[in-house]
Amino acid sequence: MNILAVDTAGKTAGVALLQDDRLLYEVYLDGGMTHSETLMPMIDTCLKLCGLTCADIDLYAVNAGPGSFTGLRIGLAAVKGLAFPRETLCAPVSTLEALAAAHTGEGTVLCALDARRAQVYSAAFDLATHTRLLDDDARAVTDLADFVENCKKPLFFVGDGAGLCYNKYSNVPGVLQTPPALRGGRAAAVALVAKQMAAAGQAVLPEALLPDYHRLSQAERERAERLAAEAAANNKNGTVTTHRERTFFHGKTHRTCRRPRRI
Repeated sequence: MNILAVDTAGKTAGVALLQDDRLLYEVYLDGGMTHSETLMPMIDTCLKLCGLTCADIDLYAVNAGPGSFTGLRIGLAAVKGLAFPRETLCAPVSTLEALAAAHTGEGTVLCALDARRAQVYSAAFDLATHTRLLDDDARAVTDLADFVENCKKPLFFVGDGAGLCYNKYSNVPGVLQTPPALRGGRAAAVALVAKQMAAAGQAVLPEALLPDYHRLSQAERERAERLAAEAAANNKNGTVTTHRERTFFHGKTHRTCRRPRRI
């Protein structure tokens, strides 16, 4: 099985090609350029150097979330475009699970992505068995205190939010530093998780490949706050606002039609 994997969930970009249990190719780029500039040339170079074409790919793998909203959309759009012509199966991989899959040993790995507002998208896994200990979710860094203090040690933080966690919990006994160069995501790990998903029947057709943001975007949050403020002002002024709502939830996009009615 040939698996082409893409990682665009964070500041770095990665592409890998896994052939059965053999990693044929992997590239990791932290060059400061946008993924829209670098991703397709990276995929093209990967296929050419491996002597393959899209017709030879049996499964596409991509981080579906959480992570950078723009980065996730770029990766998902690229994979969909490659997979649609032949209806090639795709694996929507958890970014946090892929981060954990790149590490092994004894203890616990806590995967954290910077979600702003003093929050991290986080999940935790047992290093030896890769058993999930915390589900993917957006959490305040301070809300991880009970888990960090009581989990199996040693404990390592990985992901671009690892620094935030180390700043808070470096003095907890059993918390060890992961070198910054080894904290980032790897496309090879995305491919490995995708292979496991395919074996479990969790691969999907490209039209079913959707992002899993885990929370609303900043623009959506600000819009909700603005609508709430307007509704409060209308109610104070004796205006009743009725709502007719249509909600599309792929992770994550909410569209609400509001029809004010004065009485």
